[in-house]
Amino acid sequence: MVQQSSTLHHIEQFRTTLNNSKQHIIIPVGERREWVLINDPHVEWHIVQETNSSLLLHVIALPELTDSEHVQTLNITVEHVGKGCRTEIYGMGLLGGKQRCDIITRVLHTVGGGYSSQLIKMVLGGSAKATFKGELKILSNAQQVEAYQTNRNILLSHQADMITEPQLEIYADDVKASHGATTGQLDESAIFYMQQRGIGRETAYRLLLCAFFDDVLRTITDEDLRERLIKQSMHAIDCIIQ
Repeated sequence: MVQQSSTLHHIEQFRTTLNNSKQHIIIPVGERREWVLINDPHVEWHIVQETNSSLLLHVIALPELTDSEHVQTLNITVEHVGKGCRTEIYGMGLLGGKQRCDIITRVLHTVGGGYSSQLIKMVLGGSAKATFKGELKILSNAQQVEAYQTNRNILLSHQADMITEPQLEIYADDVKASHGATTGQLDESAIFYMQQRGIGRETAYRLLLCAFFDDVLRTITDEDLRERLIKQSMHAIDCIIQ
């Protein structure tokens, strides 16, 4: 069992001690945690949030494309056991070659007055494969809860494969909740529009993919880390579209 006061400043140390194993983590009453997991090969966390606690969690899959056999599994469960909890989960992956990433999330609202949101975005090229399985459950006594889940995916090749399985279970009456998932290609009309204004096709791809990930990366509060991940994602985009 882990009760660790972690800010973005402590991310690397936290990842080193907790990845590759199953962990039970408690966020105490009224406290806030911000964690970023970057390219961890296997994570299985069960996070319990007590009253008025908050969690901002990012899961990032940006492996080097030279690591063609990269496999990553992220299994995150978050349970609200006290009122007034807030959970935000953001995930992104940019994969090529034969790389694989599986993201599994479960958010369980057991009491009322909580908020949760999940936004997972994937871009797959080559013959990469990814899975998103997201479960959102609101129990009968968890009234006045807001809970949202969104999964957006872009396939850059016919060989890439994305499996998405959103699941929403609501047993309470007074809630606001939604889920949705889409998988498709880049908008050719947007690419054509940009080309008509003198922007090359590869540059148009780059701009559109950077914009696609923007609402995930901009929520990272540590500026240095955010800028580093933006540069990494731009490098990965350049490699995957060449």
